[in-house]
Amino acid sequence: MDQVVAAVAARQQVNGIRIVGIDGPSGSGKSHLARRLSEALAAPVIEVDDFVSWDNFAGWWDRFDTQVLAPLLRGEDAVYQTRDWTDWYGDTLGEWKTQRWSPALIFEGVTCTRRETIGRLAYTIWVDAPAPLRLARGLARDGSLAGAERLWRNWMAEEEKFFASDGTRDRADLIIDTAEHG
Repeated sequence: MDQVVAAVAARQQVNGIRIVGIDGPSGSGKSHLARRLSEALAAPVIEVDDFVSWDNFAGWWDRFDTQVLAPLLRGEDAVYQTRDWTDWYGDTLGEWKTQRWSPALIFEGVTCTRRETIGRLAYTIWVDAPAPLRLARGLARDGSLAGAERLWRNWMAEEEKFFASDGTRDRADLIIDTAEHG
């Protein structure tokens, strides 16, 4: 972790803020890494799970950009409406959150380092693991919910298409494979 912290700290800020994006497919270990890096950098985390829904894989970006990324890059707080996960199968929006501006901040979640972030994030990390392991991790978390395996498999297919067309992994400053951590 010390090497990652040093690499992030060595990066130039973008508009006075150092945003780290932790991206990769679902179940790869992004959230775990984000928690550890958040502690090490004393940087808050904004989770993409507050924006996505099972039926809206990548279409949430405009709301994220308008409510989170653009304000932070202007030196303002991010005020955003979160996804209401009590509506697990839908896309209902819920409460509003405010993330105070901070000189360092972490974005964590699927597609958060997409092409639209080029030149806007200070450092990007791609977290990966083999698909069967990712599916097993996801079902361990969500498997008790009706239709979870179908939703996960559909989501994983969407991820594969998006990441291939966007070239997300190829732009990462650091790639971490979490397969050995099961």
